Amino acid sequence: MAISTHGAIITPILDISNMTAERVTKSGIITKCTGGLYTVETPDGIIECKARGIFRNRGISPFVGDVVDISEGAVSEIHDRKNCIIRPPLANLDSLAFIVSTCNPSPNYLIIDKFIAVAEYKGIEPVIIITKTDIGDSSEIKEIYGNIGIDVIEIDYENGETIEKVRGILRGKVSALTGNSGVGKSTLLNAIDPKLNIPTAEISRKLGRGKHTTRTARLYKLSEGGYIADTPGFSTFDTNRYDIIRKNELADCFREFGEYTGSCRFGDCSHTCEKGCGVIEAVKKGLISERRHGSYCAMYDEARRLKEWEIK
Repeated sequence: MAISTHGAIITPILDISNMTAERVTKSGIITKCTGGLYTVETPDGIIECKARGIFRNRGISPFVGDVVDISEGAVSEIHDRKNCIIRPPLANLDSLAFIVSTCNPSPNYLIIDKFIAVAEYKGIEPVIIITKTDIGDSSEIKEIYGNIGIDVIEIDYENGETIEKVRGILRGKVSALTGNSGVGKSTLLNAIDPKLNIPTAEISRKLGRGKHTTRTARLYKLSEGGYIADTPGFSTFDTNRYDIIRKNELADCFREFGEYTGSCRFGDCSHTCEKGCGVIEAVKKGLISERRHGSYCAMYDEARRLKEWEIK
């Protein structure tokens, strides 16, 4: 069932406790989960309910973003997902926007590249949004990621056109914002849609990061259509929190490598140090960013060290 993302925010909470099973069978999208209680938005209104025990028996759980069926007062069926990430548990994302600030905190290119790799691996469109452009330089970020075809947007809160660019990317989609603590995710969301009124907090001077105003993922319905999740911030990024990428799958998550991997001398080339590697030759010629290749090598080494039980 297609869930409409347009129109006003639905606010009524339906009381389904005294309805018959026939009347309550509905489909909707999970927008929030707190302590095993799911908030589901249906075309008729908001329903709050628990999930049937059968999911626990199968070792699965409904995620925020799941399209589900509700019958007899509980989530009874989870529709097929096109993708999902593990922590925070989010499903069916169209785009994943990484918020990076020019300073306080400064850009960490390995973290950015880990984020992009996960998005590519999951079939989610990655987007880079740069904040604090009035007090720092964003030219390197724009050059590296713009050159490989990723949307890069600089935010200037004095220039409404920059906010409108973000609205255009999010409109009609299920998206999530992520990034280091303190880069201004909640502030950006409030600028995109003031009706959201999401709490924000100042940077902790002692720790140099935000105060984690967002503690759990939830979907907010945007006034112009679509849903957006504001995810908890982090100070370090581990791809395993989203999913595990095996070493032999990693090169496919770096889109600019594709043009050169076919010219490697060895079929099992790791693209890290081998002679005759097409990717390494492209790096030497300036066709692939040294920073990006350095991130790839670091991630490959991490993936190489993974134990089989960690992958499972």
